[in-house]
Amino acid sequence: MTFDELSLDPRILSAVSAAGYTNPTPIQEQGIPAVLGGRDVTGIAQTGTGKTAAFVLPMIHKLGQGRAKARMPRSLILEPTRELAAQVAEQFEKYGANYKLNMALLIGGVSFGDQDKKLTAGVDVLIATPGRLMDHFERGKLLMTGVQMLVIDEADRMLDMGFIPDIERICTMLPKTRQTMLFSATMPPEITRLAKQFQKDPVRIEVSRPATAATTITQYFTHCPSNEDTIKRAVLRSIVKARLTDQAIVFCNRKREVDVVAKSLASHGFDAAPIHGDLPQSVRMATLDRFRNKDLKILVASDVAARGLDIPEVSQVFNYAPPPNSDDYVHRIGRTGRAGRTGESFTIVSPGDSRLWDAVLKRIGKDVEEYRPEGMDEAVSEARGRGPAPRRDRFDRGDRGRGGRRGNREPRPVEEATPTAEAPTASEAEEAPTEADAATETPTSDEPRKESGRRRSRGRDRKRGQSSAPKAGSETEQASEAAEPARSRRRDSDEPEGREPKFKGMGDHVPAFLLRSIERKQDA
Repeated sequence: MTFDELSLDPRILSAVSAAGYTNPTPIQEQGIPAVLGGRDVTGIAQTGTGKTAAFVLPMIHKLGQGRAKARMPRSLILEPTRELAAQVAEQFEKYGANYKLNMALLIGGVSFGDQDKKLTAGVDVLIATPGRLMDHFERGKLLMTGVQMLVIDEADRMLDMGFIPDIERICTMLPKTRQTMLFSATMPPEITRLAKQFQKDPVRIEVSRPATAATTITQYFTHCPSNEDTIKRAVLRSIVKARLTDQAIVFCNRKREVDVVAKSLASHGFDAAPIHGDLPQSVRMATLDRFRNKDLKILVASDVAARGLDIPEVSQVFNYAPPPNSDDYVHRIGRTGRAGRTGESFTIVSPGDSRLWDAVLKRIGKDVEEYRPEGMDEAVSEARGRGPAPRRDRFDRGDRGRGGRRGNREPRPVEEATPTAEAPTASEAEEAPTEADAATETPTSDEPRKESGRRRSRGRDRKRGQSSAPKAGSETEQASEAAEPARSRRRDSDEPEGREPKFKGMGDHVPAFLLRSIERKQDA
């Protein structure tokens, strides 16, 4: 079948032909007629099978008639990431070149003012990430009552990123008569429930088994003898040096690994740059543009770039480690071998990655050939010679956490540390304060107060009608004088002479009315 047989507008066919395509992919062949017929569609297809064109082409055809109103978009496309949203916008510009359709892109990292101007002018196609769309709606800048077509793209990725509650809320704001299209690489139970909730008698199009790799991709793995990052980076550089032919993507599981690996490749002469979610939007878009224009050889990425990015001439994909989710492995390596081209994937498997790699093998349902690049042993030996970065010992880290020494200074020897309070000698133990003394002693900063014991002691004092503070002419003066040597010893050891103790207990400040009541009881 050719595109000419799909009943599309001649202007669209002209743009498709100009892009170099003549035959539709299986999901396009089945999906385009269903969308043109007004049916809801649930498309299940692996990445790289042309899902975007399956809804973009018929949407342009249907939007060719009619006109947009201010702040009321006629169609809405939801994407999980900014990069995917920007890529779909490029598809509309390419295939809708012969139409006068207005389009707005609502993503983070772009000023609200510019986006508001486009919405005010009226848009036929609104492409957005859920978060920024909700921001505009809550500001009162957007009305959803005119949406005729809704596309939820990469639905399983939406689930992974926690966008399902936002999508459910957005769907309740749209007209019930809309046409809903949902596309996903996999169909977990949550996505199946979402489809049943918001679609009416959808056409189900499944062009391949979920989470299977394209047959045009040759897969390899390389065993790394160590879990040390310095060794893994040496293995990666060896593989890249031996196999890179055109452009490649290196996938890492953590954002911090993306920066480190990109820096390592660049420092060894490779043309590499990082992209992940923590980078500014302008930097991410500029890096992708360089990669698309072939001004950049190696893109080091987190999974933010693993889904849906259409960069057809990626020759290799390198996994710095197996992904935590085995489905992500298929999406990663799907960046190569696109549109009928051949590609290669290489995954570094360290001793600590055996469980993740077993899950990948179970998911793809076949064994993967091992690849050992030439010069890898020498690179590993050299990396081992350098060794890992020096780490501070436990004493130094703890000291630094408590405001201790920093930098390259030697940690303070244990014998030079400030000594703690010494245990009392036998003679001091014999002179231990009595129960009355305990009520009048003031604890020092180095000896925590025994709160419960102090309360019990204070309660006994009240029962006996004794005061913890001396008053001239009273019988408690003798107890106060007896306690004075103990207090003096503690003040001499912890407080400068002539200075009041740091803490004062209740015994030092007994209210006058308590003293008077005690005296009356004694006189009686």
